[in-house]
Amino acid sequence: MTIEANDPVIAIAEKPASLRPVLEWIARRAEPVVIGLAAILIGLALFSLFILAVGKSPATLFQLMYTGGFGSWFSVQNSLSRAAPLLLTALCVALPARLGLVIIGGEGAVVLGGVAAAAMALPFAGTAPVFLTLMLMAIAAMVVGGIWIGLAGFLRHYRGVNETISSLLLSYIAIALMNQFVEGLLRDPASLNKPSTRPLPAEYMLGNIPGMDVHWGLVIGILACVVSWIVIEATSYGFAARIAGGNVRAAQIQGLPVGKLIAGFTALAGSFAGLAGMIEVAAVQGSANASLAAGYGYTGILVAFLARHNPLAIIPVAILLGGIDASGGLIQRRMGLPDATVLVLQGTLFIVILFCETFYGRFKIFNPDLWKRSL
Repeated sequence: MTIEANDPVIAIAEKPASLRPVLEWIARRAEPVVIGLAAILIGLALFSLFILAVGKSPATLFQLMYTGGFGSWFSVQNSLSRAAPLLLTALCVALPARLGLVIIGGEGAVVLGGVAAAAMALPFAGTAPVFLTLMLMAIAAMVVGGIWIGLAGFLRHYRGVNETISSLLLSYIAIALMNQFVEGLLRDPASLNKPSTRPLPAEYMLGNIPGMDVHWGLVIGILACVVSWIVIEATSYGFAARIAGGNVRAAQIQGLPVGKLIAGFTALAGSFAGLAGMIEVAAVQGSANASLAAGYGYTGILVAFLARHNPLAIIPVAILLGGIDASGGLIQRRMGLPDATVLVLQGTLFIVILFCETFYGRFKIFNPDLWKRSL
């Protein structure tokens, strides 16, 4: 049977009536998968033209990208480690998006969360129990990150300030504050070439998952995605957020606390990004320094949009982007391309994904309401 996307009505009358619910379920969920994969393929094709323009082979590039990201057990573990913060920074974008908000300032929450975690560790590391210290670091990072992104939500609802612009500008302020603390009040006098806070003792570092060279941040990120999905899909707060995201005016007429929802969801989103900063300090860097501003907050935007703001879909997408990021060093060594080549690919994918957003709802094959009823 041939189905044309532009036909006024899609007929499936020849299908047994008992199959219709199954076909409807598949059709509704196939749209983001099909369009998302198409966006990735188009983005890779455009990126191939860029690689050809600089005199390199796209086939070699993609082979190295696979080898560096997933070609060996070492590469897989490296990709999973890089995916851990992306899970949390993507949630910083995905949760407010359910309310119709576009938050792109997760980088600010990451760096301030890392600084807050390092500052909290100073009086406890070496004296308090390890678990208690890590918990206090996580709480401090989540509180600071939640306040920082929650501020963008507060300004949006109560003062009418565009949350996209405010969250982005807050990121620059956060990075400036991080530099001020790391190079001033919290600086370890022993850190000469690279200013940083006092390093965590080895026993206070967040360890690895047994049998893997991947820190526990990956598990924390996956659990955060699962919990976020439950909050959005299975609670009254998530339902109210989706209603407000669809039509704020209608939500207000129904008496929903739109202001509290915006402030609450943006604060929760920021707390996840702040937690990503704590994990970077406790599992990777060992201290707060300029390396916290590694771009995880910006890559999380791409992850969230590619996953259509679905917390569960964020998990595989973050692993994919983590693998691409992990291959940057190999591409640089083998092909003589700059490490920023991966950033060019990410930017190309993001532009194509935004362009492909316009195709959602246009193909009637994915809309069972327009199918002809079985006779």
